[in-house]
Amino acid sequence: MSNHSPLSNESIGPSSPETDRHRRVLHSLKGPAQFLSFWVAIALPFIHLPLLAQGLGDPSVTFTFFALLAGNVLALYVGHGYNQ
Repeated sequence: MSNHSPLSNESIGPSSPETDRHRRVLHSLKGPAQFLSFWVAIALPFIHLPLLAQGLGDPSVTFTFFALLAGNVLALYVGHGYNQ
């Protein structure tokens, strides 16, 4: 029985030195980005508390709250794999 794959790898050429360099740079930034995102995701809820205590009646406060909430969700997504 053959282990022949229906998909061939012939269309994938050798990677260029520039592509390898970009991969190394991205790989070297992954750890610090996850570290920073993890701790930002932990710290941001403490900024939400004063905004909630003030109330969300003012449109600028409401916008700031939801912008911080979106930033928190993004930080959770990026930092979820930190220290695993």
